[in-house]
Amino acid sequence: MADTDILRQQLLDLVDGRGAHMPYDAAVADFPADAINRRPPNVPYTPWHLLEHIRIAQWDILDYMRNRAYIAPNWPEEYWPARDATATAEEFARTVASFKADRQALHDLVADPSTDLLATIPGTPGHTIVREVRLVGDHNAYHIGEFAILRQVMGTWPADRTE
Repeated sequence: MADTDILRQQLLDLVDGRGAHMPYDAAVADFPADAINRRPPNVPYTPWHLLEHIRIAQWDILDYMRNRAYIAPNWPEEYWPARDATATAEEFARTVASFKADRQALHDLVADPSTDLLATIPGTPGHTIVREVRLVGDHNAYHIGEFAILRQVMGTWPADRTE
């Protein structure tokens, strides 16, 4: 197996949430609708706010890699929902589904053998697909772990959870 094949597979593992951290799908599974907009103790955002932030950041980095007319959103206001924003169960589900769709697009980009993982992305200060995928993976892992802890603090894990 060539070095680039090994690198590609390791990046796919990171994108897909395989490794030493909880996968997104496991973290969000069976989340109770009545807790979507509840603020955990000493936390200024809700579970939906956090998932929406992860979705926005992942989409932004994917857009940065694919769109040569990319314009960065304003930090932090365009990377988080408004503090008083709430979501319905359908909007929460849409956030989860959009994250998964963008994660699949990222997976497909990395899996494509024609994607040069180490080439500089045009118009960037030397950024590569490897760099951007690592940013997405690090950011997602950090906040997915945070989401899992919020679930523990809020008591929103299913009673029969074995993990």
